Amino acid sequence: MPLPHSPAPSPQGTSVLLPRSTNQARGLARYCLDFLGRPKPIGPATLALLERFHLDSVGCGVSAIAHGANAPTVLRREALAAPPAAGSRGGICFGDERPCAVEKAVAANASAVREWDSNGTNFGFDAAKGRTAGEFGHNDYYPVALAAAREAGLDGDATLRVMLLIDEIRGRLAEVFALRKYAIDHVHHGAVASAAAYAAALGGTEDQVESAIGMVVAHYVPFRAIRAGHQLSDSKGASAALAAEAAVKSAQRALAGFVGPRDVFRNPLAIYRLNEPGPAGESPFDLELGVGGDAFAIHAMHFKLGLYEHQSAGALQSLVDLFTAHPAIAGDLDAIRRIRVAIYEPAYSIIADPAKRTPTTRQSADHSLPYILAKTLLKARAAHARGEPLGWESLMLLPSDYSDAAIGDPEIARLIDRMEIVHGGREYDARYPEGIPTSVTVEHATLGPLGGALVAFPLGHARSDAAATAAVVDLKFARLVAGAVDDPQALRARMRLAGRSAADVASLYAFPIRCITT
Repeated sequence: MPLPHSPAPSPQGTSVLLPRSTNQARGLARYCLDFLGRPKPIGPATLALLERFHLDSVGCGVSAIAHGANAPTVLRREALAAPPAAGSRGGICFGDERPCAVEKAVAANASAVREWDSNGTNFGFDAAKGRTAGEFGHNDYYPVALAAAREAGLDGDATLRVMLLIDEIRGRLAEVFALRKYAIDHVHHGAVASAAAYAAALGGTEDQVESAIGMVVAHYVPFRAIRAGHQLSDSKGASAALAAEAAVKSAQRALAGFVGPRDVFRNPLAIYRLNEPGPAGESPFDLELGVGGDAFAIHAMHFKLGLYEHQSAGALQSLVDLFTAHPAIAGDLDAIRRIRVAIYEPAYSIIADPAKRTPTTRQSADHSLPYILAKTLLKARAAHARGEPLGWESLMLLPSDYSDAAIGDPEIARLIDRMEIVHGGREYDARYPEGIPTSVTVEHATLGPLGGALVAFPLGHARSDAAATAAVVDLKFARLVAGAVDDPQALRARMRLAGRSAADVASLYAFPIRCITT
């Protein structure tokens, strides 16, 4: 069924402001309940973009499960062994129709979606409004909306609204509070959004939604310790999943009557005011949230065109541009004397630190700019030999490009030895997070020095060619799910939520997934 609502208020005004001098946790609760229960019309461009981000996430999740990725497999097994709570309709894991504990299904599904690090991304940047904290984030939390829809009996249109609510809250928080400055993982914004949206979608009161938010902030703050060390572990990819699980559990407890801390954004001992002290009675930020039209943070979110850390997208676009202009580079990689990459902070520290030159795990390789570029060069050579055009379509990085054999290929190491990655300095830093400023210069024995132009808005970026991005994202979906499902086009049609019944939504993820051996 759709969400119950009062007659829609006047369509004038497309956003609401929660001032720093107010109880913003209470304000968020009220915002969620109004957004779901007294909705203003949402623009068709927003809904179309939301459907595409959701479909992209499903393609990533199906692929991770089909390839037997470790964290999603462990969490899925755990979920399927946990029966639903009394009175619950239960959650559904990707590829299975058996109801299980809701919060565990959310963890399993969000882990699958995030495992390849290939779904949507945001950089928390709105220059027009002066909101430039630049915190990262990803479209990892749609399983929370699906779980809420199944529990509450929501139809497809109402489910889309819950999804958009989650993206809007976490996207706007990313614009005003940089968690990474305090070694806190970016998934915390997603947890706040998930707890609020889930509790509101299940009919919580303002008190209950505020309690859910308060519990997440007070009890479940994830630190970037999950990303520490020379080689990354399952904890990096599963961080959003565990945050989503904690958010749903917090919401469930609030709905059952547990009372969490109030007014948590102004609480001097919570992470916001603790890390950014200020005037008494204020949080560190004002929070503006979209309510209708196309005034939503999702329009500043980016697509990835394969499996790679999004900070490397500018370098990949630079390579694509080089291959387009000089395809002969790919035919003679041995003639490359040096590859010089100039990039911005924080990308320089995150994906170009010395440990990233010798990745040994897939989680480290997809966060290694040297590995990503080296593997792309090898794919370009193979595509050139087949006579294929050297674009995103032929160079798309897929799960097989991060297999143990691929990571251990000695040709990868030889190419990395010829790479120099430098911090581009003030010019580059000033263009982030609005863009992904990177330049790649190749010194070739026969072709001479090539490239060097700064790329800020690679394909997939919110400010890149939308139609061209959509075409590559569609191809990516087909490639990710190929072999995992009988008919990728049928799965694409199945995932469309607009106009779907509550019964359709309740079983949306219950389609068979085949194992892919690599």
